[in-house]
Amino acid sequence: MSINLHIKLLTSLLVITGLVVLWYKVTYLGLPLVPTTRADVWTIEARMEFKAYREVPVKLDLRVPRDPEGFIVVDENFVSGNYGLNIDDTGQDRKIQWAVRNTSGYQVLYYRLHLAPDEISITDSSPGEVAVPDVKPDQFPEYMASAITTLVTEVRTKSADNISFAREMLKRLNSGSPDSNVELLHQDVNRDEAWIIRIAGLLNQGNVPARLVRTLTLKDGLNHKSLTPWLEVHDGTHWVAISPWTGETGLPRDSMIWSRGDHDILQLSGGKNSRLEFSVGKHSLDMTVVAEQRARKLNSRMMEFSLMRLPVQTQNIYRILLMIPVGALLIVLLRNVVGVKTFGTFMPILIALAFRETELLWGLILFTSLISLGLLFRFYLEYLKLLLVPRLASVLIIVIMLMLAISVISYKLGFERGLSLALFPMVIITMSIERMSLVWEELGSTEAIKQGIGTLAVAALGYLLMSSHYIGHLVFTFPELLLIILAATLLLGRYTGYRLTELWRFRMALTWFK
Repeated sequence: MSINLHIKLLTSLLVITGLVVLWYKVTYLGLPLVPTTRADVWTIEARMEFKAYREVPVKLDLRVPRDPEGFIVVDENFVSGNYGLNIDDTGQDRKIQWAVRNTSGYQVLYYRLHLAPDEISITDSSPGEVAVPDVKPDQFPEYMASAITTLVTEVRTKSADNISFAREMLKRLNSGSPDSNVELLHQDVNRDEAWIIRIAGLLNQGNVPARLVRTLTLKDGLNHKSLTPWLEVHDGTHWVAISPWTGETGLPRDSMIWSRGDHDILQLSGGKNSRLEFSVGKHSLDMTVVAEQRARKLNSRMMEFSLMRLPVQTQNIYRILLMIPVGALLIVLLRNVVGVKTFGTFMPILIALAFRETELLWGLILFTSLISLGLLFRFYLEYLKLLLVPRLASVLIIVIMLMLAISVISYKLGFERGLSLALFPMVIITMSIERMSLVWEELGSTEAIKQGIGTLAVAALGYLLMSSHYIGHLVFTFPELLLIILAATLLLGRYTGYRLTELWRFRMALTWFK
């Protein structure tokens, strides 16, 4: 296999791998490509109050959603006071229990849930679930048996499946001119929730799985809100939300399912006068936090190996280090394609990293001053005829002394930026002085100044590139992009054409050949 073909296959593999991982993170996990992208997060606060009996153990159970459809649980908080807290995850809904052995008087507890809309992986509730009608023999009084049988039989003849059966049943039950059978079923029902439980029982009698669900309206600034009862019917594959009043499918606008089933949301023992109310607020959150929770929901281990799982101090280090490959690609382009001459190969990028702390203008001024002063002392050391290693050590010591002097003088003059000179890589400055002096001696002052200007120009471009908040976000959030940068570097490594500066240099000859 030829080298060219080998490199083309290798770079293709690197690019495809990087793009596939990038596509997965953006499409399935929802990681943002733009650093300013934020997600709307709903904060739901459940407030529970009751009066505890004196010297009686108290237990308070609250049912909360396990994995609400269309939402991602970003976080949850408990305000428990001196209560013990236990969470039961075994049932259809999660159950939170607060318990205390001895308390009395008026008590208030809080549960706070933070939800983000899951716009990527929204699915119907309980997909693929096989449901069995919950037929309870003693659910209806005996005198209603004949009316139920008649109504179920009539509705079945006018329906074709579970959903049409439920809609026809609701149409009959909510009719403006109900017949005697429907009027009989309306007896002894004085609450919406009790009526929906009765509707679900009627549908179960017709061999159609149905159940009560309780929904919560999501509206910013909502206070003292209670849950709204709704109806769910199984169509043979999925649970489908249906309005118990109109028969239309779907949940109320801007709402979520809090619990399923006709069990009590709040159960209290050891107290009385329990009350539950909800408040809803809306705020924004970084999309990367939401993406981490989405990865947990999808059981994806991609985020387990994310840089975001590292300690914050380590993250800050890699935010800088990951910008170096971007600067390295810039160096390759400017040296191999454009033909810019610099001192050293990657020296300009290291200087650009120092510019991140000093800012560009002050960095250029301080760096030029330091190099100029150091170059004068370097020529003096050349006059002393020192050996290479002692000469480099002497230049290093002089560079540190110059940095110290410039910092002290600038501080006394009120220029705070001079203090940031200590962030310059002193070894790199020492090597820059040494390299510039050698070029000065061998090729002349013009070539030395030209390479010095080229070094500063590349460092300035590298600073502008590596200080980009957008690029920093991309390489930190999607480090697989380094594979694409590596592929581009490998391809440029095989470039043997003219540099742009050479085209300008030989422009007269090219014009003559034409």
